[in-house]
Amino acid sequence: MRKIRDVDVKGKKIIVRVDLNSPVENGKITGSARINAHAVTIKELSQRGARVIVLSHQGREGHDDFIGLEQHARLLHHKVGHDVFFIANVVGAEAEKAIKQMKDGDILVLDNVRFLPCETGHKDGLGEIVHHLSPIVDYYVLDALSVAHRKHSSVVGFSHMIPCFAGDVLAAEVEALEQVKKCQDVTFIFGGSKVEDSFSVMKKWLDENRARKILLGGALSIIFLSADGKNIGDSKDYIKNAGLEHFIPQAKALLDTHRDKIMLPVDVGLSIDMRRVNCETSAISKGQIWDIGPQTVSRYVEAIDNSKCVVMNGPLGVYEMEDFGKGTQFILDSIARSDSFSLLGGGHTITALERFGIDKKYFGYVSLSGKALIEYLCGKPLPGLVVLEENEKKFKIKP
Repeated sequence: MRKIRDVDVKGKKIIVRVDLNSPVENGKITGSARINAHAVTIKELSQRGARVIVLSHQGREGHDDFIGLEQHARLLHHKVGHDVFFIANVVGAEAEKAIKQMKDGDILVLDNVRFLPCETGHKDGLGEIVHHLSPIVDYYVLDALSVAHRKHSSVVGFSHMIPCFAGDVLAAEVEALEQVKKCQDVTFIFGGSKVEDSFSVMKKWLDENRARKILLGGALSIIFLSADGKNIGDSKDYIKNAGLEHFIPQAKALLDTHRDKIMLPVDVGLSIDMRRVNCETSAISKGQIWDIGPQTVSRYVEAIDNSKCVVMNGPLGVYEMEDFGKGTQFILDSIARSDSFSLLGGGHTITALERFGIDKKYFGYVSLSGKALIEYLCGKPLPGLVVLEENEKKFKIKP
């Protein structure tokens, strides 16, 4: 991919599509891992004399986290140590005027791109955001692998109009993923509540005989325990209400074929009246499965210690609650101590690291991506990366 670090940017107006999407509680941002990461790219471009226009999204329409980016702009200001201007719209006279008046080194954050219907609703990505902004900027930078799997206007649309480049965060994520793809013996740890993508990776890597072990927690472990004939107690209601029952036959098929590679919890942390009760999976009768148990942690730690490459996506329990975060914390600590190359992904995984105070420096790479990371490991082409390659052929730029 053509990288923005290799180009003279002084005096250039550059749109930088980042992912500032953050956890929100009661209208306030509660985490800033993505903001911290992208601030490095934004600060560097500013210091090199670029005029930086930041585009991002926050949440989804109809959800409580669907808010504007003013808070994000304030946090970005603290991270880059430089004035950051905010405009409460994305297109229109105010935004265009602010862009045209920018000076070298200025940083401008436009509002949530998902406030525009064209962001997610325009089939070819050429919505009004592209038509309004392309004529008044010089370059476009995609710096977020976490959105590269989407055919949204702010991700793929600018590639038709102006020279496009990869940012440092995106480039580093791709390099880490390529390192994993070159490994023939990977231990995967899957948790969280999004199970469909995990099934895709499991099937691909198991069928290719490139997965050493698959360690399961979260919703995925409940599905597999049910597929294995275990009583999952009151978690039956969760599986049903979440619409996950149809995954049980898939789990059974994988167990029939690859049982030696798939490690299920042998004990769990049950929530009974909101209190933790450790219970072996052979003895569950009631309660909801909210964490892996201590025996399972020991087995998983042994598997991690014997691995050369570890990929973790998603927490292994309800880590937000102290009594049910133990499994996730112990496994993260184990990966941090191991000598293996490790790749961590998913927004909740990053939030868990922050919650437990575990420094990212102890891991090979901590990705800002979840679904995009999974799709990359499945070998699926990501639209955002595809258009970067096509754009390089269309628009030639001298270093």
